[in-house]
Amino acid sequence: MSRHVAIVTDSTAYLPAQALERHAVTVVPLTVVIGDRALEEGTEISARSLAEALQKRRAVTTSRPAPEVFAAAYRAAAEAGAEGIVSLHLSGEFSGTYDAAVLAAADAPVPVRVVDTRMVGMALGFCALAAAEVVETGGSLDEAVAAAEKRASGTSAYFYVDTLDYLRRGGRIGAAQALLGSALAVKPLLELEGGRIELREKVRTASKAIARLEEIAVERAGSRPVDVAVHHLSAPERAAALAERLRERLPAVGDLQVTEVGAVIGAHTGPGLLAVVVSPR
Repeated sequence: MSRHVAIVTDSTAYLPAQALERHAVTVVPLTVVIGDRALEEGTEISARSLAEALQKRRAVTTSRPAPEVFAAAYRAAAEAGAEGIVSLHLSGEFSGTYDAAVLAAADAPVPVRVVDTRMVGMALGFCALAAAEVVETGGSLDEAVAAAEKRASGTSAYFYVDTLDYLRRGGRIGAAQALLGSALAVKPLLELEGGRIELREKVRTASKAIARLEEIAVERAGSRPVDVAVHHLSAPERAAALAERLRERLPAVGDLQVTEVGAVIGAHTGPGLLAVVVSPR
Protein backbone atom coordinates (compact mmCIF):
# COMPACT_ATOMS: atom_id res chain seq x y z
CA MET A 1 0.00 0.00 0.00
CA SER A 2 1.81 3.06 -1.24
CA ARG A 3 -1.14 5.42 -1.56
CA HIS A 4 -1.46 8.37 0.80
CA VAL A 5 -4.74 6.96 2.18
CA ALA A 6 -5.01 3.21 2.76
CA ILE A 7 -8.28 1.27 2.58
CA VAL A 8 -8.90 -1.55 5.06
CA THR A 9 -11.98 -3.73 5.24
CA ASP A 10 -12.87 -7.15 6.64
CA SER A 11 -13.35 -10.54 5.05
CA THR A 12 -17.15 -10.29 4.91
CA ALA A 13 -16.87 -7.79 2.02
CA TYR A 14 -16.21 -10.77 -0.30
CA LEU A 15 -14.41 -8.62 -2.85
CA PRO A 16 -12.88 -10.57 -5.74
CA ALA A 17 -9.13 -11.07 -5.42
CA GLN A 18 -8.39 -9.04 -8.54
CA ALA A 19 -10.36 -6.08 -7.19
CA LEU A 20 -8.46 -6.23 -3.90
CA GLU A 21 -5.17 -6.22 -5.77
CA ARG A 22 -6.13 -3.54 -8.28
CA HIS A 23 -7.36 -1.15 -5.59
CA ALA A 24 -4.81 -2.12 -2.90
CA VAL A 25 -7.50 -2.94 -0.33
CA THR A 26 -6.31 -4.74 2.82
CA VAL A 27 -8.60 -7.41 4.27
CA VAL A 28 -8.68 -8.34 7.96
CA PRO A 29 -10.22 -11.82 8.39
CA LEU A 30 -12.98 -12.82 10.77
CA THR A 31 -12.84 -16.27 12.36
CA VAL A 32 -15.08 -19.29 12.03
CA VAL A 33 -15.08 -21.84 14.85
CA ILE A 34 -16.06 -25.40 13.94
CA GLY A 35 -16.08 -27.62 16.98
CA ASP A 36 -12.88 -26.63 18.77
CA ARG A 37 -11.03 -25.38 15.66
CA ALA A 38 -10.74 -21.63 14.99
CA LEU A 39 -10.16 -20.92 11.29
CA GLU A 40 -9.55 -17.63 9.47
CA GLU A 41 -12.09 -16.83 6.79
CA GLY A 42 -10.62 -16.71 3.31
CA THR A 43 -7.39 -18.54 4.09
CA GLU A 44 -8.10 -21.48 6.40
CA ILE A 45 -11.70 -22.42 5.57
CA SER A 46 -13.59 -22.49 2.28
CA ALA A 47 -17.28 -22.02 1.63
CA ARG A 48 -17.49 -25.67 0.61
CA SER A 49 -15.95 -26.87 3.90
CA LEU A 50 -18.35 -24.65 5.81
CA ALA A 51 -21.36 -25.99 3.90
CA GLU A 52 -20.29 -29.57 4.61
CA ALA A 53 -19.95 -28.81 8.32
CA LEU A 54 -23.42 -27.26 8.42
CA GLN A 55 -24.98 -30.17 6.56
CA LYS A 56 -23.44 -32.53 9.13
CA ARG A 57 -24.98 -30.29 11.83
CA ARG A 58 -21.62 -29.58 13.44
CA ALA A 59 -21.42 -26.67 15.89
CA VAL A 60 -20.38 -23.56 13.96
CA THR A 61 -19.86 -20.09 15.43
CA THR A 62 -18.07 -16.94 14.29
CA SER A 63 -15.92 -14.37 16.04
CA ARG A 64 -14.48 -10.93 15.37
CA PRO A 65 -10.80 -10.23 14.73
CA ALA A 66 -8.77 -9.27 17.80
CA PRO A 67 -7.87 -5.57 18.04
CA GLU A 68 -4.22 -6.62 17.70
CA VAL A 69 -4.92 -7.90 14.18
CA PHE A 70 -6.26 -4.50 13.17
CA ALA A 71 -3.35 -2.79 14.88
CA ALA A 72 -0.91 -4.83 12.78
CA ALA A 73 -2.77 -3.93 9.59
CA TYR A 74 -2.72 -0.22 10.47
CA ARG A 75 1.02 -0.33 11.27
CA ALA A 76 1.74 -2.05 7.97
CA ALA A 77 -0.21 0.60 6.06
CA ALA A 78 1.67 3.40 7.80
CA GLU A 79 5.02 1.74 7.17
CA ALA A 80 4.09 1.47 3.47
CA GLY A 81 3.60 5.22 3.31
CA ALA A 82 -0.05 5.81 4.17
CA GLU A 83 -0.74 9.09 5.95
CA GLY A 84 -4.29 8.08 6.84
CA ILE A 85 -6.50 4.98 6.82
CA VAL A 86 -10.18 4.36 6.09
CA SER A 87 -11.32 1.18 7.85
CA LEU A 88 -14.73 -0.02 6.61
CA HIS A 89 -16.63 -2.86 8.28
CA LEU A 90 -19.76 -4.95 8.42
CA SER A 91 -22.71 -3.87 10.48
CA GLY A 92 -22.10 -3.62 14.19
CA GLU A 93 -25.46 -5.36 14.64
CA PHE A 94 -23.85 -8.58 13.37
CA SER A 95 -20.38 -8.49 14.88
CA GLY A 96 -17.97 -6.76 17.23
CA THR A 97 -15.57 -6.20 14.32
CA TYR A 98 -16.21 -2.45 14.23
CA ASP A 99 -15.53 -2.17 17.98
CA ALA A 100 -12.25 -4.08 17.62
CA ALA A 101 -11.18 -1.73 14.82
CA VAL A 102 -12.03 1.34 16.93
CA LEU A 103 -9.89 0.03 19.80
CA ALA A 104 -6.94 -0.50 17.47
CA ALA A 105 -7.39 2.87 15.75
CA ALA A 106 -6.89 4.73 19.04
CA ASP A 107 -3.20 3.77 19.08
CA ALA A 108 -2.49 3.70 15.34
CA PRO A 109 0.56 5.64 14.08
CA VAL A 110 -1.57 7.59 11.56
CA PRO A 111 -5.18 8.85 11.65
CA VAL A 112 -7.71 6.04 11.16
CA ARG A 113 -11.38 6.66 10.35
CA VAL A 114 -13.40 3.57 11.28
CA VAL A 115 -16.81 3.31 9.61
CA ASP A 116 -19.68 0.99 10.51
CA THR A 117 -21.22 0.75 7.03
CA ARG A 118 -24.30 -1.09 8.39
CA MET A 119 -23.72 -3.40 5.41
CA VAL A 120 -22.27 -6.85 4.70
CA GLY A 121 -21.12 -8.79 1.64
CA MET A 122 -20.61 -6.76 -1.53
CA ALA A 123 -22.85 -4.10 -0.02
CA LEU A 124 -19.75 -3.50 2.13
CA GLY A 125 -17.41 -4.29 -0.75
CA PHE A 126 -18.86 -1.56 -2.97
CA CYS A 127 -18.28 0.93 -0.12
CA ALA A 128 -14.61 -0.06 -0.01
CA LEU A 129 -14.30 0.31 -3.78
CA ALA A 130 -15.95 3.74 -3.67
CA ALA A 131 -13.42 4.92 -1.08
CA ALA A 132 -10.53 3.42 -3.07
CA GLU A 133 -11.62 5.16 -6.27
CA VAL A 134 -11.59 8.52 -4.50
CA VAL A 135 -8.10 7.90 -3.14
CA GLU A 136 -6.85 6.85 -6.57
CA THR A 137 -7.84 10.24 -7.99
CA GLY A 138 -6.03 12.10 -5.21
CA GLY A 139 -8.92 12.47 -2.78
CA SER A 140 -8.39 13.09 0.92
CA LEU A 141 -9.15 10.90 3.92
CA ASP A 142 -12.37 12.80 4.58
CA GLU A 143 -13.43 12.56 0.93
CA ALA A 144 -12.83 8.80 0.91
CA VAL A 145 -14.94 8.38 4.05
CA ALA A 146 -17.72 10.53 2.56
CA ALA A 147 -17.73 8.46 -0.64
CA ALA A 148 -18.02 5.22 1.33
CA GLU A 149 -20.82 6.57 3.52
CA LYS A 150 -22.71 7.90 0.49
CA ARG A 151 -22.42 4.54 -1.24
CA ALA A 152 -23.62 2.75 1.90
CA SER A 153 -26.65 5.02 2.26
CA GLY A 154 -27.86 4.19 -1.25
CA THR A 155 -27.07 0.48 -1.31
CA SER A 156 -29.69 -2.22 -0.77
CA ALA A 157 -29.27 -5.94 -0.15
CA TYR A 158 -31.98 -8.58 -0.48
CA PHE A 159 -31.64 -12.29 0.05
CA TYR A 160 -33.36 -15.62 -0.06
CA VAL A 161 -32.56 -18.49 2.29
CA ASP A 162 -33.91 -22.03 2.18
CA THR A 163 -34.57 -21.90 5.92
CA LEU A 164 -34.48 -19.34 8.72
CA ASP A 165 -33.05 -21.93 11.10
CA TYR A 166 -29.41 -20.91 10.68
CA LEU A 167 -30.23 -17.24 11.26
CA ARG A 168 -32.22 -18.23 14.35
CA ARG A 169 -29.35 -20.30 15.75
CA GLY A 170 -26.96 -17.38 15.35
CA GLY A 171 -29.38 -14.92 16.95
CA ARG A 172 -29.68 -12.87 13.71
CA ILE A 173 -33.45 -13.24 13.49
CA GLY A 174 -36.09 -13.80 16.13
CA ALA A 175 -37.11 -17.32 17.10
CA ALA A 176 -40.79 -16.43 16.57
CA GLN A 177 -40.16 -15.36 12.97
CA ALA A 178 -38.13 -18.50 12.29
CA LEU A 179 -40.82 -20.72 13.81
CA LEU A 180 -43.52 -18.98 11.80
CA GLY A 181 -41.61 -19.58 8.57
CA SER A 182 -41.21 -23.27 9.34
CA ALA A 183 -44.80 -23.75 10.44
CA LEU A 184 -46.22 -22.17 7.29
CA ALA A 185 -43.66 -23.84 4.99
CA VAL A 186 -42.90 -20.49 3.40
CA LYS A 187 -39.70 -19.33 1.75
CA PRO A 188 -38.46 -16.09 3.31
CA LEU A 189 -37.13 -13.05 1.49
CA LEU A 190 -35.02 -10.86 3.75
CA GLU A 191 -33.35 -7.48 3.48
CA LEU A 192 -30.77 -5.37 5.25
CA GLU A 193 -32.55 -2.55 7.03
CA GLY A 194 -30.77 -0.25 9.46
CA GLY A 195 -27.88 -2.68 9.72
CA ARG A 196 -30.17 -5.54 10.75
CA ILE A 197 -31.75 -8.49 8.94
CA GLU A 198 -35.47 -7.98 8.50
CA LEU A 199 -38.09 -10.26 7.01
CA ARG A 200 -39.40 -8.51 3.88
CA GLU A 201 -41.80 -11.00 2.35
CA LYS A 202 -42.93 -14.62 2.66
CA VAL A 203 -43.30 -16.58 -0.57
CA ARG A 204 -44.71 -20.06 -1.00
CA THR A 205 -42.05 -21.75 -3.13
CA ALA A 206 -38.34 -21.41 -3.82
CA SER A 207 -38.90 -20.66 -7.52
CA LYS A 208 -41.40 -17.92 -6.73
CA ALA A 209 -39.07 -16.49 -4.08
CA ILE A 210 -36.16 -16.28 -6.52
CA ALA A 211 -38.39 -14.69 -9.16
CA ARG A 212 -39.54 -12.15 -6.60
CA LEU A 213 -35.92 -11.49 -5.57
CA GLU A 214 -35.20 -10.62 -9.19
CA GLU A 215 -38.20 -8.29 -9.41
CA ILE A 216 -37.25 -6.47 -6.22
CA ALA A 217 -33.72 -5.89 -7.54
CA VAL A 218 -35.01 -4.58 -10.87
CA GLU A 219 -37.47 -2.26 -9.12
CA ARG A 220 -34.75 -0.97 -6.82
CA ALA A 221 -32.28 -0.34 -9.63
CA GLY A 222 -34.71 1.39 -11.96
CA SER A 223 -32.95 3.15 -14.83
CA ARG A 224 -30.09 4.49 -12.70
CA PRO A 225 -26.44 3.50 -13.19
CA VAL A 226 -25.90 0.74 -10.63
CA ASP A 227 -23.38 -1.87 -9.63
CA VAL A 228 -24.84 -5.27 -8.76
CA ALA A 229 -23.58 -8.33 -6.93
CA VAL A 230 -25.21 -11.74 -6.80
CA HIS A 231 -24.09 -13.83 -3.82
CA HIS A 232 -24.73 -17.49 -3.17
CA LEU A 233 -23.68 -20.41 -0.99
CA SER A 234 -23.53 -23.79 -2.72
CA ALA A 235 -25.89 -22.55 -5.47
CA PRO A 236 -23.63 -21.49 -8.38
CA GLU A 237 -26.05 -22.36 -11.18
CA ARG A 238 -28.94 -20.43 -9.63
CA ALA A 239 -26.65 -17.44 -9.02
CA ALA A 240 -25.30 -17.42 -12.58
CA ALA A 241 -28.78 -17.65 -14.06
CA LEU A 242 -30.06 -14.82 -11.87
CA ALA A 243 -27.08 -12.63 -12.76
CA GLU A 244 -27.66 -13.19 -16.47
CA ARG A 245 -31.31 -12.22 -16.20
CA LEU A 246 -30.39 -9.07 -14.25
CA ARG A 247 -27.79 -8.15 -16.86
CA GLU A 248 -30.47 -8.35 -19.54
CA ARG A 249 -33.04 -6.37 -17.56
CA LEU A 250 -30.92 -3.56 -16.10
CA PRO A 251 -30.08 -1.03 -18.83
CA ALA A 252 -27.49 0.88 -16.81
CA VAL A 253 -25.74 -1.92 -14.92
CA GLY A 254 -22.01 -1.38 -14.52
CA ASP A 255 -20.02 -3.82 -12.43
CA LEU A 256 -21.90 -7.12 -12.01
CA GLN A 257 -20.21 -9.62 -9.72
CA VAL A 258 -21.21 -13.21 -8.97
CA THR A 259 -19.56 -14.30 -5.73
CA GLU A 260 -19.93 -17.18 -3.32
CA VAL A 261 -20.07 -15.90 0.24
CA GLY A 262 -17.46 -17.06 2.69
CA ALA A 263 -17.75 -19.06 5.85
CA VAL A 264 -18.76 -16.24 8.21
CA ILE A 265 -21.95 -15.23 6.40
CA GLY A 266 -22.57 -18.79 5.28
CA ALA A 267 -22.58 -19.95 8.89
CA HIS A 268 -25.63 -17.76 9.51
CA THR A 269 -27.54 -18.33 6.28
CA GLY A 270 -26.87 -21.96 5.42
CA PRO A 271 -26.47 -23.57 1.98
CA GLY A 272 -28.87 -22.36 -0.71
CA LEU A 273 -28.43 -18.66 0.01
CA LEU A 274 -29.09 -16.38 -2.95
CA ALA A 275 -28.65 -12.64 -2.50
CA VAL A 276 -28.66 -9.49 -4.64
CA VAL A 277 -26.90 -6.26 -3.79
CA VAL A 278 -27.94 -3.14 -5.72
CA SER A 279 -25.58 -0.19 -5.33
CA PRO A 280 -26.21 3.06 -7.26
CA ARG A 281 -23.02 4.70 -8.47
